[in-house]
Amino acid sequence: VEFLYCDLASMKSIWQFVQRFRAKNCPLHVLVNNAGVMLVPERKTEDGFEEHFGLNYLGHFLLTNLLLDTLKQSGTHSHNARIITVASATHYVGKLHLNDLQSRCSYSPHGAYAQSKLALVLFTYQLQHLLTANGSHVTANVVDPGVVNTDLYKHISWVVKVAKWMTAWLFFKTPEEGASTSIYAAVSPEMEGAGGCYLYNEERTKSADVTYDEELQRRLWTESCKMVGISDESSRVP
Repeated sequence: VEFLYCDLASMKSIWQFVQRFRAKNCPLHVLVNNAGVMLVPERKTEDGFEEHFGLNYLGHFLLTNLLLDTLKQSGTHSHNARIITVASATHYVGKLHLNDLQSRCSYSPHGAYAQSKLALVLFTYQLQHLLTANGSHVTANVVDPGVVNTDLYKHISWVVKVAKWMTAWLFFKTPEEGASTSIYAAVSPEMEGAGGCYLYNEERTKSADVTYDEELQRRLWTESCKMVGISDESSRVP
């Protein structure tokens, strides 16, 4: 195991990480996009993005795009490289505000978090479309880990913290249990060659209806490319 530092809230850090990783000339068979913050007070990343959207979504969007060439080179017909992105059931209640992705008009921690997770699902489906269109041996899937007992909840109110402390053993998964579906997506032979899936408890399930809106997928992708400063490859794909 080797650790390479990468701050998903910093576009500069992501570029630096990718340069260091590429310099090693290693193949890349599995990428798990798992970083995240939840219900943080209104604040911005160093690049001026609302933190939920910037870290949870845009950081992973840029990282994945910068590593795509390596993933494509690493995948084969019999063993596809795999991209797994961790979303959340909160995407079901999320709304994507294309005209206000930074939540400047009215900030809600719950709304901003849900929007970032909805964006991750839309991103995954559009990414799979592009990978399929290019004939790449790479698959992209999105995972709902369930309610997991981690430090992700440190910004909730003290009342909810007390309730969580009292009921965690009953309603919350352990981190090991929460990781199981991501691991399934990353290594299971059953997922070989399968992309564009939403997985919960190691089962394929249906995500929110809006996530299957292909026009919304494309518009978010195009806007995301502009925000992180990369070329929009989707414009070259029918």
